[in-house]
Amino acid sequence: MARTYVPDPDTITLRANGLDLACLSWGEGPLVVLVHGFPDTARTWDLVGPRIAARGFRVLAPYTRGIAPSEAPADGDYRSDTLGRDIVGLIGAAGEESAIVVGHDFGASAAYSAAGLAPAKVRKLVTVAIPHPASIKPTLGKLWSVRHFVTHRLPGAVRRFAARDFAEIRVLYERWSPGFAWPDAEFEAAKNSYSAPGCAQAALDYYKFITPTPPEGHRARLPMPSLVVGGHSDGAMRAADFEGSKSRFTGPVDVVMVPGGHFLHREHPEEFLAVLLPFLDG
Repeated sequence: MARTYVPDPDTITLRANGLDLACLSWGEGPLVVLVHGFPDTARTWDLVGPRIAARGFRVLAPYTRGIAPSEAPADGDYRSDTLGRDIVGLIGAAGEESAIVVGHDFGASAAYSAAGLAPAKVRKLVTVAIPHPASIKPTLGKLWSVRHFVTHRLPGAVRRFAARDFAEIRVLYERWSPGFAWPDAEFEAAKNSYSAPGCAQAALDYYKFITPTPPEGHRARLPMPSLVVGGHSDGAMRAADFEGSKSRFTGPVDVVMVPGGHFLHREHPEEFLAVLLPFLDG
């Protein structure tokens, strides 16, 4: 039986880069923007956002473009630099000149783009589970771990992704965070969003814009204080991949490995927060 989409009742809506973006919001103070990846929604930050807010920050976690209940672009543009401009636009829509930006997975790629395109807008940068894309050296193992980059672009991809109540979401989580016992409830927010009309197609359309040529935002060297966080048991990346990110920064950057796989902020939130919060406070 097909799911019935239920809009997240806890969001506010801000107009950014020409789109209405639904955002979870916590706290007051200097702005921190949390950007989710795939196959995720803004709810991936449920364990993190309130803890950041408790330290005296205002936290916004947008549902990225095309991910319900946020608006989908009419032109189908899901390029990393476009996502980066969404972040920059969101900072302005929140009435701020700059923000700390934290991104995971596709959100990390978008955060690198935002920092490269508009460094004055990104006061500090935190990326989670993704080394700087321009520093990643392809290997057969990495290519196999991201084989969905190809399969999600083939005919029938949306139908296969949605089959058996979006069973592929668990497959991807277990591939990228091997050995972690994911409860079924972990996937409910994503399944709900992706059941909205057109949302599963939008989520997979992100993959159409991954190319070997780095976008403009990924070609820039980044001057802001930065933190790159990786998981010891990530199913695709190793510590050396994250260390390689340092070559893309001109400002101070720390690379920290913590317990967990690709979704380390969900697997071991306390260990993740122990690294994140001092950086935000600093």
